[in-house]
Amino acid sequence: MKNSIISEAQIVKAIKEYEGGRELNDVCRELGIHKSTFYNWRKKYAAWTVRS
Repeated sequence: MKNSIISEAQIVKAIKEYEGGRELNDVCRELGIHKSTFYNWRKKYAAWTVRS
């Protein structure tokens, strides 16, 4: 399995920014990822954003 360049903390931060009203295209462009990757992360890390 390939190691990710993007840390889990960055993923959670990106999800919070998106849920806070930032455009999905901007978030994906900044991280250099595809929209589908972001949606997969959102499914996986959704519980993490609730705690903080």
